[in-house]
Amino acid sequence: MDSLLHVFDLTTIASAFEQFRNDVDDPAFWLAVGKIIWIDVVLSGDNALVIALACRGLPPQLRFWGVVLGAGAAVGLRIIFAGIITTLMGLPYLKLAGGLALLVIAAKLLVPEKESEEGIPATSHLWAAVRVVVVADFVMSLDNVIAIAAAANGSVPLLIIGLAVSVPLIVTGAALIMMLLTHLPFLVWAGSALLGWIAGEVIATDPAVAPQLHQFFDTGAGTFLDTVLGWFGIAPQFASGGPGGEVLCGVLGVMIVLIAGAIWRNRTWAADKRF
Repeated sequence: MDSLLHVFDLTTIASAFEQFRNDVDDPAFWLAVGKIIWIDVVLSGDNALVIALACRGLPPQLRFWGVVLGAGAAVGLRIIFAGIITTLMGLPYLKLAGGLALLVIAAKLLVPEKESEEGIPATSHLWAAVRVVVVADFVMSLDNVIAIAAAANGSVPLLIIGLAVSVPLIVTGAALIMMLLTHLPFLVWAGSALLGWIAGEVIATDPAVAPQLHQFFDTGAGTFLDTVLGWFGIAPQFASGGPGGEVLCGVLGVMIVLIAGAIWRNRTWAADKRF
């Protein structure tokens, strides 16, 4: 409970503003913002579709406000939810659990889904439509929040900026996003690979996993890998607490996602053909 209250503490909010002022001139900060936006765009195609379906029954003059108000309320919930998850990520094994969940999410992204309008009711009342959008977005956005919280790596300003920019982008460009992902499948694969990399890094930096990982690579395994890297003129990366273990976990995450996603995808296609 204390961890949850910490998210809304005035000291935490002031610290977030101070962190933003310190990081705003750092190119790496904006690169991280771009990464978060890309993750949210790739994962939010279904959310954009839900918004369109929920507001389709509104009078034409109210559809715009239904989309804007629904998405605005949804992004507020996402920011709060992501802030809570980011705070809890500091506890042992939670990053491990989040990373494993993210591997499944990334692989599932490669599996084609049947398009259906069932379960998304059209409504002729503005606030009812907004409520449908918020509830559906909240239920469907756990994968987005886990991925973004992982990519933000504890930075509240990154969470707020990434979410605040990406959601309006999704709302205004939902049709374009769906078209791009449909006609350029490699973007989906690239997004899944990125999530796999982040999942591997998240697992490697878990407070319970990181010491074990560093201890493993401080033995002969790390020395051997550093020797191999030396043959190519690359500085040691594994021994003495180097970042090589995190990079290797990221690569393994990419491989697991792409291989598992491809197998899952092929089995889904085979099952659909039988029916």
